[in-house]
Amino acid sequence: MEKTRVLIMGAAGRDFHNFNLVYRNNPSAEVVAFTATQIPNIDGRRYPAELAGPDYPEGIPIHPEEDLSRLIRELQIHEVVFSYSDVRHVYVMNRASEVLAAGADFKLLGARSTMVEAKVPVVSVCAVRTGCGKSQTTRKVRQILAENDKRSVVVRHPMPYGDLTKQRVQRFSSYEDLETHECTIEEREEYEPHLAEGTVVYAGVDYEAILREAEKEADVVLWDGGNNDLPFYRADVEIVVTDPHRAGHELEYHPGEANLRRAQVVVINKIDSSSLENIQTVRENIARVNPNATIIEAASPIFVDNPDAVRGKKVLAIEDGPTITHGEIPFGAAVLAARRFGMSELVDARPHAVGTIRDTYEKYTHLGPALPAMGYGEQQIRDLEATIDATDADVVVFATPVDFRRIVKLSKPAVRVRYELQEIGKPDLRDVLTKLL
Repeated sequence: MEKTRVLIMGAAGRDFHNFNLVYRNNPSAEVVAFTATQIPNIDGRRYPAELAGPDYPEGIPIHPEEDLSRLIRELQIHEVVFSYSDVRHVYVMNRASEVLAAGADFKLLGARSTMVEAKVPVVSVCAVRTGCGKSQTTRKVRQILAENDKRSVVVRHPMPYGDLTKQRVQRFSSYEDLETHECTIEEREEYEPHLAEGTVVYAGVDYEAILREAEKEADVVLWDGGNNDLPFYRADVEIVVTDPHRAGHELEYHPGEANLRRAQVVVINKIDSSSLENIQTVRENIARVNPNATIIEAASPIFVDNPDAVRGKKVLAIEDGPTITHGEIPFGAAVLAARRFGMSELVDARPHAVGTIRDTYEKYTHLGPALPAMGYGEQQIRDLEATIDATDADVVVFATPVDFRRIVKLSKPAVRVRYELQEIGKPDLRDVLTKLL
């Protein structure tokens, strides 16, 4: 019987997970290639033979997504599997139309095929968009579990931007582990806040192998989702976070809408800085597609290290990279804090952007003066430093989850902005975790 020739479209995360679970040991299918997008420096590599298994002694090549139609024809692809997240529904169907026109089938894999069963309870925290507040919600869940003598381990959605073989299963319990694993800024932003609270974090490439290690030291596994992807593990409690600053997006993005429809618990976050009209829109959309979900309202209060350092100063605001790039928010907590504490001027980083940072502004045209904290590699970190140095700001205000000063050499004074989840009223997360507690 002829094997189905498969191409997986991805961005170094969900694509590898789908391959590992559905295709790695599948005698009826052969994955001929991956395509990559969203993340720089991914294409041109290979998914290594050590991870791909005995059927793939040469590994699997990773090509740029712009070559998709040509690859379908030249590699005689039968089936294309779309495997990345936080994109508009129309974007997914545009890719589907391209695939169908080139002669292949187009496929999306769902929960039954791609969620791994754990031996311990699992709480998943996902979202309808990037930047809704997943990680702060995960930290709140962890605190509640700890108060009830439950050991929890966080498993973070993949960000394997380095040597994939070395990153198969990664365990982080200290800041030194971040250095050992040569983590990017994006990885540090997700891991460091958990490590600061004494929480062990797992991540990597092979998420079934990761789960088997994590559940050895946990009463409860916490899935900390990335972008708006579906959880990789079947959860006992599925919590999904929404953002009324982007009201309506909960029904317009893939697979965020699927998350919303699956959720047992929906958090409407940032109600302290959103309009009542937008909050009501989100409430109505939840009621329309998932009327049985428990709704929790929450705020994201801002804490600033030294407000006096901001007052009357020209401020360069540095925001969490993924949130303001493919999360499509022009600014975040850094700009809000600078305005609240009386800056004299918001410095526009765009005229001073260098190298890969300039490329980022050209790609994400919705961006305003705020500077995204991009750091997918050493060169991009150097470009970020040069961009900061070139501005005439008096002070840098940064709202990245990681302490920016530990990674980037700053020639200007810096003020850190933090934000945490604050539940408003009842029900709250403690109520929805009662059965696990």
